[in-house]
Amino acid sequence: MTPTRDDGRHITIIGAGLAGALLATLLARRGWRVDVYEKRGDPRRLGFERGRSINLALAARGRHALAQADAEDAVMARAVMMRGRMVHAADGRQQLQRYGRDDSEVIWSVHRDDLNATLLGLAGDAGAVVHFEHALDGVDFDARIARIRRLREDVVDEVPFQALVGADGAGSALRQAMAAHTKMDVRADMLDHGYRELEIPPGADGGFRIEPNALHIWPRGHYMCIALPNVEKTFTVTLFLPNQPTGMAGDDPNFAALADPADARAFFARDFADALALMPTLEADWAANPVGLLGTLTLDRWHLDGCAVLLGDAAHAMVPFHGQGMNCAFEDCVALARRLDGDADLAAAFAAFEAERRPNAEAIQRMALDNYIEMRDRVDDPHFVLQRALEQRLEARHPGRFVPHYSMVSFMRVPYAVALARSEVQRAILVAATAGHGSLDDIDWAAVDAQVLARLEPMEDAA
Repeated sequence: MTPTRDDGRHITIIGAGLAGALLATLLARRGWRVDVYEKRGDPRRLGFERGRSINLALAARGRHALAQADAEDAVMARAVMMRGRMVHAADGRQQLQRYGRDDSEVIWSVHRDDLNATLLGLAGDAGAVVHFEHALDGVDFDARIARIRRLREDVVDEVPFQALVGADGAGSALRQAMAAHTKMDVRADMLDHGYRELEIPPGADGGFRIEPNALHIWPRGHYMCIALPNVEKTFTVTLFLPNQPTGMAGDDPNFAALADPADARAFFARDFADALALMPTLEADWAANPVGLLGTLTLDRWHLDGCAVLLGDAAHAMVPFHGQGMNCAFEDCVALARRLDGDADLAAAFAAFEAERRPNAEAIQRMALDNYIEMRDRVDDPHFVLQRALEQRLEARHPGRFVPHYSMVSFMRVPYAVALARSEVQRAILVAATAGHGSLDDIDWAAVDAQVLARLEPMEDAA
């Protein structure tokens, strides 16, 4: 028999990262009994993994989700505003490309560790029980028994469950157990690029060394560096680079060719000289931090009747180039909590959650891949800059009808699938209108306005 919400109202969450901790808080506050099993130790005591990205871009979707858990104020107190992209050209020129119209349309750099600690504290306060150093070892879905290994004692307990939620990331143990039980067609499309974390420390005066309220980008064609600010006046620098030679002309930089820190320094001196001058610990950071993998994960199904459901990276890991992985996962948490409130039958609630969220996850996965090309190759291209200027002008001429792509994704909560569909239409208008032009002075405004009015309906944000 499918369990119902009234049969104890108990949820077992696998994973106490950002999504797991937020979902635990949301459900515990709704009266659910919540147990969370996390294979790592308590990060509030042990610290966090070096080399794993500690910076996240918090946008409107994520802030809305945090507000549902009364976490927004605590998180925003340690967030750093980013008004736009500060583009560092190869010749040393810098240009700020604003994300929105003004400081009401910005994104925020937040620490993964600060955010996780805040959410874990709130989950505990709400009544959720978090079991650290407890790993999922297997699942008997028919008997509804989870095998949980206590890592310190190396002992496996058989833990009954009503329903399991997999919030345990791209390498999800619950997803693996589900895939062994039923066909899920798990596909991991790995990018041929990886990333490495580095750092810009504070200046001699203890302040930021470069403009703090921006996401800095050094675009170099098929690779790039970015830097996000931290409240400690540091910047977390991430180098995105092909893993292996690509066969392109030139010196073809790739991680395989940069065998040691000295090679890395020579590479930065050639391609990122202004960044290198800000990074006195480059060699040490290079030696300490491994190369991370990047990929897109898709599944044919996210749930197993009323037994189990996946969310966040466990269901739809994506590349980080739109800064929406966390925001999308947080939207998942709010949507799942709402579905569980609205349907006593868990199988129906899980199915409705997947039907709502999977098209949107697939849309942002695609947009994240597209944004990598934009960030590394187009932000300093004159045609892109002209189209961005036209986009801003059309937003002013047709408010609520022509809404820039980035605004829909980062400053609104319209479904990602809607944002993608509208963005494709708007992109076509921008490309056609700017073809053959070097400025906006000779744009045929009557023709462009007619296209906007004919092809785009007025839109509203999500409630």
